[in-house]
Amino acid sequence: VDRLRAEMADVASRQEYEAAARLRDQATAVEKALARQELVSDRPETFDLVALEEDDLEAVLVVLTVVKGRVTGRRTIVLDKVEDLTTSELMGVLLGRLYESDTPPRQVLVSVLPGDLELWEQALGQMRGSAVTVRRPQRGAKRRLMETAMANAAEEFARHRLRRSSDHNARARALRNLQEHLDLDVAPLRIECYDISTIQGRDTVGSMVVFEDALPKLGDYRRFKVRSVEGQDDFAAMEEVLRRRFIALLASRDAPQSDRGRFAYEPSLVVIDGGVGQLGRAVRVLAELELDIPVVGLAKRLEEVYLPGVADPVVIPRGEDALYLLQRVRDEAHRFAVAYHRTLRARRMTRSILDDVPGVGPTRKRSLMRRFGSIKRMREAGEQDLAEVVPTAVAGEVYRVLHNGSADR
Repeated sequence: VDRLRAEMADVASRQEYEAAARLRDQATAVEKALARQELVSDRPETFDLVALEEDDLEAVLVVLTVVKGRVTGRRTIVLDKVEDLTTSELMGVLLGRLYESDTPPRQVLVSVLPGDLELWEQALGQMRGSAVTVRRPQRGAKRRLMETAMANAAEEFARHRLRRSSDHNARARALRNLQEHLDLDVAPLRIECYDISTIQGRDTVGSMVVFEDALPKLGDYRRFKVRSVEGQDDFAAMEEVLRRRFIALLASRDAPQSDRGRFAYEPSLVVIDGGVGQLGRAVRVLAELELDIPVVGLAKRLEEVYLPGVADPVVIPRGEDALYLLQRVRDEAHRFAVAYHRTLRARRMTRSILDDVPGVGPTRKRSLMRRFGSIKRMREAGEQDLAEVVPTAVAGEVYRVLHNGSADR
């Protein structure tokens, strides 16, 4: 700015007023840009801050450049993960790529430390020509800035996935790819995916999510409270869920058209979140019910898809639209199952703690849960807060039960 102001004064003294006006406008623009730069440090520090958000197949990197305590630049990089790397391994690889063409600053702050930290510090130091430190901020302004960058990375990642899923051509490619890799007779226009959620065999639930034309069909989602399985047995739980779903499918075929529910629609493909064992239970159920529906199992490594009667999994190359579709289907089934499991667990905890409180019946229990949302928040409330929902005497009893040994039985 000072240089531009000096040049402006020089050309003005020579009565070159148009050139002086241009320099004045440039100086004003620079001043405005500097004013917009966020001050993030009281000290005139210079560093890069790198935040990473990822899933099994893609990653988003948000890079903030801080010069003399101010944020002067922001970059977002979206890339496919062509290898199965841990988060720390991926961070190291990305740092190497990030500074292939740019000189790294003396300090690089990261959301997760790279594997082989010393090796990467040496490599970045060679690129810079002097020492470079890589650190994960733990407190203060740098930690707050990192949290902001991580939130930005998560938002950008969500936007990227939404753009990809809403791309009609990508969805069509995904269905064609899936048909080819799984050797299906037709493209899987209706996919049903099943998952089981439990903790030590308690509140075991199953989820069924539906994708039509590679998009979630929320109205057809179903959840199952597992009834016949005691203890931790995910295989038996999956078998019960599938049997209930497909018995309902068969029953709907005999019902009048007007009485058929959403269970009446037959899937083009059944996806089981699990490996060979879970897949075997699914095959057994479909065979017993004499249903000829393609079914596959997804292993822990997402790109490995197990088919009935085939020892080795089908490996779908990373970067293919079919793999992104399977990932979305499995993630959605897992999310839906976990949400239902948590709901049942919260209800059970509420029953076990509040059922014996004198004066608390179903209506007052619902009122308390609506107000506080959870037993944890109820515990954090004072008696006066509880008394705003139930009578004072009852509030005292609730407070006593929540804060003595009976609350944990």
